[in-house]
Amino acid sequence: MADAYHPLGMAQVGLAALLLLVNVALSIGLRLGLTRSLLVASVRMTVQLLLVGLILEWVFALRSPLPVLGIALLMATLAGVTAAGRTRLRFAGIYWDSLISVMGAAMVVTGAALAGIVQVDPWYNPQYLIPMLGMVLGNILNGINLGLDRFTSTLFDRSALIETRLSLGASRWEAARTEIREALRTALTPAINSMLVMGVVSLPGMMTGQILAGAAPADAVRYQIVIVFMITSAAALGSLCAILLAYRRLFNARHQFLKHLLVKR
Repeated sequence: MADAYHPLGMAQVGLAALLLLVNVALSIGLRLGLTRSLLVASVRMTVQLLLVGLILEWVFALRSPLPVLGIALLMATLAGVTAAGRTRLRFAGIYWDSLISVMGAAMVVTGAALAGIVQVDPWYNPQYLIPMLGMVLGNILNGINLGLDRFTSTLFDRSALIETRLSLGASRWEAARTEIREALRTALTPAINSMLVMGVVSLPGMMTGQILAGAAPADAVRYQIVIVFMITSAAALGSLCAILLAYRRLFNARHQFLKHLLVKR
């Protein structure tokens, strides 16, 4: 199987970049205004990944847990800041809530997978910890962003209804329960949709990468199943934590809705 691996050169990567001309043509032809964003995003992505490729060679050679955990902490911090920074409505403490949610969910799920499922020895082996953590963080980020954005927007738009529920004697939980459920459902929908068609409509990136690198398809499939369960559970834990923390900040102990704390970006 290893002989089937075909390394790619920068010339081939450059040819692949020409595929973006389709997106650019659509943006110009339909006046979508996305040409600059597409070009900036593609250049940024390419530079970031090339740098990551160089850094990972150094990271995978590490044999001490402290620098590996430091890198993991930096990744989680960036994910938490990004998740909160992409919401349309913000409130004081949203960044801390996002960081706590990201780090908590990532630590629980990734730790359980490395120590209990994959049983990596040592548990901080960067060749396993960093890639698996990266996939988990990406999905937690998306889940928290979608969940928080839906929760805050719904509360803002339904503020009169929320106030009516509270004025009629509802507790803060009763007043916000429907919005919490809707936000969590929104956060988990992409992961569930992806699971429904995985293997039939789409071949996941990790499995495809392993197969292209020469791994046996059966081994790649088992790893992919583990990863999917990891990212789905992590997205659920992170989103639920972030939404509940937001709920605690936006509704006080006297069962009042603090709408004034919500500020549009």
